[in-house]
Amino acid sequence: MPKIYLSPSTQEFNQYVGGGNEEQYMNLLADYMEPYLLASGINYVRNTPDMTASSSIRQSNEGNYDLHLALHSNASPEFMAGQLQGSDVYYYPRSSKGFEAAQIIADNLKLIYPDPSLVNAVPTTGIGEVKRTKAPAVLIEVAYHDNIEDEQWIKNNLEEIAANIVLSLTQYFGLPFIPYTEGKAAVVKTDGGNLNIRAYPSSDSAVNTVVPNGALLDVLGQYGPWYSVYYNGVTGFAFSEYISIL
Repeated sequence: MPKIYLSPSTQEFNQYVGGGNEEQYMNLLADYMEPYLLASGINYVRNTPDMTASSSIRQSNEGNYDLHLALHSNASPEFMAGQLQGSDVYYYPRSSKGFEAAQIIADNLKLIYPDPSLVNAVPTTGIGEVKRTKAPAVLIEVAYHDNIEDEQWIKNNLEEIAANIVLSLTQYFGLPFIPYTEGKAAVVKTDGGNLNIRAYPSSDSAVNTVVPNGALLDVLGQYGPWYSVYYNGVTGFAFSEYISIL
């Protein structure tokens, strides 16, 4: 099962033109992403607002992640304050996986950003969170928080942006995108054996964990005959025939 390091901005000093700040809204974006990540079978570890970019990189490098994903909003140079718009998705040019993830994310953001021509995947060697991470990395500058139209687009579309980013992650990892529905309590009903929780919705997929008959778990979504489930801190997919929603 894929696992990402989720790194929303910790830059509370970057003020939005209409109120609030970058740290606040990028953490709200990450909040909206979390249930979609779990429903689609993507595990994550997330930084905290008291951290810095450096400590986020350090924590990311201490683990084993399939992707490092940083969430930011942008600002124009001072002499052009408020004039620029668009979404930039940064990746390290020597990382083929970073490029692949950035391109998928940019392509999908074009579907929801008001002017698709202003959405780009951009190589960079100057951003630590794509250059210094052990995992392939992408940093998304969602839009410009010093431009009133971009700022309003961010604020008014947080959940849509979150779902769009998770859609891109599922495409990158080869997973189905499962729209989040509020978790439903359920019970495992086998003939007495354990129920396999798998990394992908396939009987050939690796087993993440096993759940004993009669155990309680949460159903997060459905993909054909498979439920997306959460059990004891583990997400994955289980055959719906052996699960009864309470």
